[in-house]
Amino acid sequence: MGTEQMRTVTWLLGAHQDGYWPWRLIEDRALAAAGGQPLINRTGPNPSVDWNAVGLLMLASGRQATASRSELAMLKVAASLVPRCLVQLGQVIHAADAREFPLILQALSEAAHGI
Repeated sequence: MGTEQMRTVTWLLGAHQDGYWPWRLIEDRALAAAGGQPLINRTGPNPSVDWNAVGLLMLASGRQATASRSELAMLKVAASLVPRCLVQLGQVIHAADAREFPLILQALSEAAHGI
């Protein structure tokens, strides 16, 4: 994935509820256990999301039940922008609320146009 795409995905996760997902991916040990490994790679100067682990997390249905349907939708939309995470937007987009949908549209536009 290109640097601009990664920035877009990172921006989307950080913009949603003041960084809800980055915080959860770092702090929530139950999510890391469901993903099979730490979800944030904190080695090196720039921490990054381990999208392979996030993909495994999404396959572990039911283990992330502490997140709302809407919060899960935002994570799945971000993952859908990562080529190696297979997520169907049609299955999750309806869970976004009126505050989240503009964030999704902006991220999709930036990912599509490399802004």
